[in-house]
Amino acid sequence: MSEFVKKPWGWENRFAVTDKYVGKVIHINAGEMLSLQYHRQKDETVLVVQGAMDLQLEDDGGRLQTYRLTPGMSQRIAPGRKHRMIGVEACEFFEVSSPEIDDVVRLEDKYGRQGTTIA
Repeated sequence: MSEFVKKPWGWENRFAVTDKYVGKVIHINAGEMLSLQYHRQKDETVLVVQGAMDLQLEDDGGRLQTYRLTPGMSQRIAPGRKHRMIGVEACEFFEVSSPEIDDVVRLEDKYGRQGTTIA
């Protein structure tokens, strides 16, 4: 059974939550963004299916690089890598990940949500 979760930047539909993996459909409204964050354990891969987003992803040197992802493009986000998704236009993507659903360390958050820390 899926769980629909409203977010300040859009929504997510958690269609698979097991002790081995999590699957979500995530929608980002145009011009909105997720927090700049990283995961201590969670390993995830995203696949864009509609619209376009900019993925800011930390490289091996600790610098944020921006990648424009459009339908059919995917990217793995390994544990410990800082990242943020930005809706260039309204977009939807699949996220598949390891099961640590609450493993989020927020570094910056446009919406002032709790759990935001300063790096």
